[in-house]
Amino acid sequence: MSDFKELSRSVKGLTVLVTGAASGMGRATARVFASEGASVAVTDHDEQGAYAVAKEISATGGAAKAWKLDVADAGEIKRVVGDVAAHFGGLDVVVNNAGISVRVAIDDEAYEDAWARGIAVMLTAHPRIIRAALPHLRRSKCARIVNIASTEALGATALHSPYSAAKGGVASLTRSLAVELGREGITVNCICPGPIRTAITDRISEEHKTIYAKRRTALGRYGDPEEVAHMTLSLCLPAASFLTGAVIPVDGGLMARNA
Repeated sequence: MSDFKELSRSVKGLTVLVTGAASGMGRATARVFASEGASVAVTDHDEQGAYAVAKEISATGGAAKAWKLDVADAGEIKRVVGDVAAHFGGLDVVVNNAGISVRVAIDDEAYEDAWARGIAVMLTAHPRIIRAALPHLRRSKCARIVNIASTEALGATALHSPYSAAKGGVASLTRSLAVELGREGITVNCICPGPIRTAITDRISEEHKTIYAKRRTALGRYGDPEEVAHMTLSLCLPAASFLTGAVIPVDGGLMARNA
């Protein structure tokens, strides 16, 4: 029998790039990594929001810097990823979290535009960011990619076909890149959040949140952004080196429940 191996559960000293980090799950992810000693690149198309999150982290003794990043802009992706790696001296972890709400009927005149924007932000951006980050990840001793999808990748809701298609694509992309990059020691995993308290779900009344959660989830409640962020952190630990290609629901048991 081999000796017991002590595997590190610390991300201290790693550099993490988080997209869509000005609010919700992205903000929580940035703060959780910073609290564990990682240096965080806070990126978002909302420049002021990104700077506010970086300031929050700095105020608590963490290391963070903000960048404006529209993930639908290929040129901006290349520039920002390069700037992040240059500023921090490398890049170890990429968290593709940026997303938008897309609700449109298939026969709506606005469908084509909604489809194009949804796919650009929530699917096409992911491989673009990974491609830009790959030279830096290949030099890391703890290279991790986490793609944030949704339970819409595992099921579907009416009027959300661009969103569902994008998130389903993210899950498939995750598995494909896990296979492609695995021999290099780069892990690629996907999280599928269920009903989470974010800016997108703020428009839903507390009454309807409660009704939905009790009817659909095993835990009977909405989740908090930090609960998703901690799963993201777990996937990026040095000790998580044999976990790749996973598509993990963080949904309070929504997908497990039949009735």
